[in-house]
Amino acid sequence: MDHALAVEIGRGLAIAGAGLAVGLGCCGSGKGIGIASQAAAGVISEKPDLFGQLLVMLALPGTQGFYAFITGIMIFMRTGLIAGEWQASVSTGVALFFVGLGVGLAQFVTAIWQGEASAAGIALVARRQEESGRALLFPAMVETYAVVALLAGILSIIWLTNPNLLTF
Repeated sequence: MDHALAVEIGRGLAIAGAGLAVGLGCCGSGKGIGIASQAAAGVISEKPDLFGQLLVMLALPGTQGFYAFITGIMIFMRTGLIAGEWQASVSTGVALFFVGLGVGLAQFVTAIWQGEASAAGIALVARRQEESGRALLFPAMVETYAVVALLAGILSIIWLTNPNLLTF
């Protein structure tokens, strides 16, 4: 395979991985916030004073979109794509594609489940306002795995793009 073609394939795969991370993460966040919003709107229509207590649970599923965005930007930064200078091999491009896909899927799924957990917490607060602190733990537990996926993605990107560590 021609070297220029190989470079373009690697670059395209890395860009696709970044796009998948961001696209999947943001789609999941939108869906998760939608789920929590439906629950919150029902409660707030009858108890508008609970808006402040429900706002955090409503917003939590949105963090996955930001984590996915960080992953995409990390891929662009660590491969030189932002500076316009691709600095990685084809195999690195392939690996970054799968890192982006994996992080994106993890953010997509956890955002939706976090929306469901937030909706459950919102229902609890609607019935027992004093339980808002405990209710926040439900979506926070799901957040743990979104953060784990982000950290795994960041570490993978750093390791894959460190010229001193590349042996393949």
